[in-house]
Amino acid sequence: MNVRQIVKELKEHAPFTIFGAFTGIIVMAFFYKLPSGISYNIFYILHPLHVVLSALVTASMYRLHHSGKCNFWVLLFIGYTGSIGIATLSDSIIPYFGETLLSLPNKGIHVGFIDKWWLINPLAFIGVVIAYFKPGTKFPHSVHVLLSTWASLFHIIMAIGETLSWFFYLLIFVFLFFAVWLPCCLSDIIFPMLFKTGSGLES
Repeated sequence: MNVRQIVKELKEHAPFTIFGAFTGIIVMAFFYKLPSGISYNIFYILHPLHVVLSALVTASMYRLHHSGKCNFWVLLFIGYTGSIGIATLSDSIIPYFGETLLSLPNKGIHVGFIDKWWLINPLAFIGVVIAYFKPGTKFPHSVHVLLSTWASLFHIIMAIGETLSWFFYLLIFVFLFFAVWLPCCLSDIIFPMLFKTGSGLES
């Protein structure tokens, strides 16, 4: 995969990611006063779903583009690291960074594969197993983007604790966009293609 192709993929996925971030802002307008405990529970519904779909798409991309017989253990490594690493970045680390910059009162970082290791890690494995037997990318990637947006959103909602100005909504929209756009394209497209036979980053 060359740099030009990466830029092309990022451009193609930007409009849908903008749409996802916009839906996130609409959801926030109605639910920003949710108690932190409820937001926490919603986060831990959306984040696990994000992980399993991310693992499915990441592993599927490698499975579909790999020449020759696909080694399951290599596929497991790619699907697991691509989904857990990027989903944590997207749903937890970038939102926490945004919460810190915005000085939200209840900021905190929630790392699913550690905090709820018994739930998140098996789901990543399940996504890889599905990809091994029945790989698919198009529909899961679209749903994955929305799930990632909403998971990031409820991570932020946990931290709010007060009424937001419209300026804050704009800043959160920006954080939602970048929390999803780069990580999801990296996880679903760029990361697995780096392992493709004879592949590499070229200019």
